[in-house]
Amino acid sequence: MLDRSGNLFVAAVASSMLILAAGDARPQASPPPSSPGIQTPVGQAAPDRPVPPQAEPAPSPPQQENPGLINEMGKMFEKSLSILPTLKSPTETIDDLNARAKDAAKGAADSLSHLASPANMVTGRMACLVAANGAPDCKAGADRLCQTKGFKEGKSLTTDSAETCSAKVLIPGRARKPDDCRTDNYVTRALCQ
Repeated sequence: MLDRSGNLFVAAVASSMLILAAGDARPQASPPPSSPGIQTPVGQAAPDRPVPPQAEPAPSPPQQENPGLINEMGKMFEKSLSILPTLKSPTETIDDLNARAKDAAKGAADSLSHLASPANMVTGRMACLVAANGAPDCKAGADRLCQTKGFKEGKSLTTDSAETCSAKVLIPGRARKPDDCRTDNYVTRALCQ
């Protein structure tokens, strides 16, 4: 069941269809009336008049655009299709993603190769100093490790820790106290600059 606006829409579409149909209707030209007394036999021309050469039919005038509702809707759909981007096929999309991933991996490998070239990486064992807050300061240990190899400064890559205890721990029967042992940290590999 259509409401009043639906009936109005149907009426508008029907009237635009009628306008379109009426716009294309053209009157047909009737042949000129012939004189009742003169008849020409088929295939022969009248003796007193020469036969005019048959001319090409006149080109019909260009059809004007009909500004109806259907025509305007068609224009709107054509414009909306030209605005939308073209969609890629799934194969093209996957190829694009693969190319981007390959470029990203190559860029990451290049940046890592500049950072960690074997010439700038040194190994050794240098103690980390204890900072004021009690945490190990391995930046200073990495700098000292790199300076022993002829570089200016460094960053620690790997560290190691060991527990160092006093000889009192070795006495049999003696209970271990909290200040008998301490943990020392060492830089074992550093990236130098």
